[in-house]
Amino acid sequence: MTILSQLNAPPIYLICGGIIAFVAILCVVFLIRAWRAGIALGMDRTKMKRAVTSSATFSLLPSVGILLGVIALSGSLGIPWPWLRLSVIGALHYETTVADAAAKQVGMGTLSADKMTPASFATIALLMSICIMWGMVLSIFLNKKYTQKLTVTKEKAGGGFGDIAMTAMFIGLVSAYMGSYIGGFVSGNGLFTFTGDWIPIAVAAVSALVMAGFIYLVERKQKAWVESFSVAGSMIVGMAAAVVIGLLMK
Repeated sequence: MTILSQLNAPPIYLICGGIIAFVAILCVVFLIRAWRAGIALGMDRTKMKRAVTSSATFSLLPSVGILLGVIALSGSLGIPWPWLRLSVIGALHYETTVADAAAKQVGMGTLSADKMTPASFATIALLMSICIMWGMVLSIFLNKKYTQKLTVTKEKAGGGFGDIAMTAMFIGLVSAYMGSYIGGFVSGNGLFTFTGDWIPIAVAAVSALVMAGFIYLVERKQKAWVESFSVAGSMIVGMAAAVVIGLLMK
């Protein structure tokens, strides 16, 4: 039996599917409680139905990015585990980064089913879980104080702690990713000869241009509804660009 057959075995589906079903049931419970609370507050039922419909509609395309993440990771980690991670708490950029880093640390080099062993999968899955759990743990003790900081007015905090923290986080993420892409390109002696791996840089540039287009539509053309599709749209176009560039280089 291959490692992928083990990772896609019915018991793994049962365990992961059971957890996902539990979370889905909680979502339904909170949906019902929120609906009843809205009625108790005297909110317009028509507006409430419209909010539910629009939320469900605008959740479809962004969820394509999650599906792409499951597909991307299923070739090396099986379907149930990525499905669980990306359905409950994970994020595509986090899961792929940590899984790849863990694969390198266990001696696999790259995340691949050919090199995967049960011990390697256990290590990768453990790291993927431990590294992301601290947000939930720390929220128990620090969430109240953190929420108070988020409510600080822009006049007192120069844009608010939440805005500053999120901006700093995304600048750090972009810098880390671009640094790794540029490092891979330069290490392949491609600085002046363009023989290094420049595909990640090209894909990042294409995705950035697509995101800039979405921002233009939202801010300049007042098309606020397209904002829900910006991340998924940029991902899909970026992945398509990677495929096209790869085919052209053959």
